[in-house]
Amino acid sequence: MRWHPLVAQQPPAHTCWLSPAVLCAPTSSQDYNELLRIIHTPLVKTYTYRRLELSEARFQLHRQLNADLEMAESKAVPHRDFYNVGGAPQRRSRTCASHTTHPAAFLQVRKVDTHVHHSACMNQKHLLNYIKSKLKNCPDERVIIRDGKELTLKEVFESLKLTAYDLSVDTLDMHADYTTFHRFDRFNLKYNPVGQSRLREIFLKTDNYIGGRYLAEITREVFADLEAAKYTLAEYRLSIYGKSRDEWSKLAAWVVDNGLASTQVRWMVQIPRLYEVYRKTNAVASFQDMLNNIFQPLYDVTRDPSIDPKLHQFLGIVVGFDCVDDESKQEVFRDSADVPLPAAWSAPHQPPYYYWNYYLAANLVRRRRRAAQSRARTNVAVCANFCPRVRARVRRRC
Repeated sequence: MRWHPLVAQQPPAHTCWLSPAVLCAPTSSQDYNELLRIIHTPLVKTYTYRRLELSEARFQLHRQLNADLEMAESKAVPHRDFYNVGGAPQRRSRTCASHTTHPAAFLQVRKVDTHVHHSACMNQKHLLNYIKSKLKNCPDERVIIRDGKELTLKEVFESLKLTAYDLSVDTLDMHADYTTFHRFDRFNLKYNPVGQSRLREIFLKTDNYIGGRYLAEITREVFADLEAAKYTLAEYRLSIYGKSRDEWSKLAAWVVDNGLASTQVRWMVQIPRLYEVYRKTNAVASFQDMLNNIFQPLYDVTRDPSIDPKLHQFLGIVVGFDCVDDESKQEVFRDSADVPLPAAWSAPHQPPYYYWNYYLAANLVRRRRRAAQSRARTNVAVCANFCPRVRARVRRRC
């Protein structure tokens, strides 16, 4: 039995996997509305605008006075990594004599983009070389079923009228260039090699006819490159869609069976907001069904890890959750007092973003046997319609 935040202010004592610090839904909705009111206050807009202008002016002044000195100090460090950021002598900034700063800290620490979907963890050249090697060495391997017929890799490329010689970085066409700006539909198509969804299914899916073996092999190659780089870390994202209960088991089995763990890599789980799609196809009857598909397997394995040992092992290397979608979509604001419970949300349209965010945070599993944190992280995009999407980060301590 799960505690529902709308029914009681605090969860029963036996529901220990939920945090008692999570606010009830009405209180959370009131806080959300208050944040929206503050954001739209004219005084706040004026203040924040002036603060941004002031910060920009200060940065430009700092760059004019200190850019050459910081560059010289950066060049003076022979081997830059995470362990000798402060290796060069310290100096005082000319713009503020009271502060002593680390020399060129932003230039010496390697930056890693953590918002990387696993299907895009390799570069185009890497994927191109892998596809060519498979065409050369395993052309007769059966890789997909179409119209009830098993097709080999060679037959798939023949149906596309392509050969290994025809393939190049340009023909793969997987680079997110200016044409994808504010075009989420085009951005998604960039995951299809040569614009073909069947090639994405073969090479970039975990659950396919060959059990995701090709993607596992190329993932291990990426891991080897990261381990050779020594100080380069990564946080890759895998998707759980909430369409069925067995998604977690399949994903965990794929990760564990293929040995996809590395000291250089942690996994994030992202949950696409696809309720509207699945409701129209009757894959789910209500939003509660989707929540059950996402969280019930986690509750079960937290209570008894022997139910699914592979899932229990996989959750040990998952560092957070994210909720993602096309951030350029306009969201219709609804009065939070009017929003039904998840079990009663059977309408075909998408729940509001704050609704998703609240139930994601309220249902996060508290891992008892791991000295780690589980985070609910929201996706911030440059094309976001910010007003109806108040960003939040919720930390849960074990």
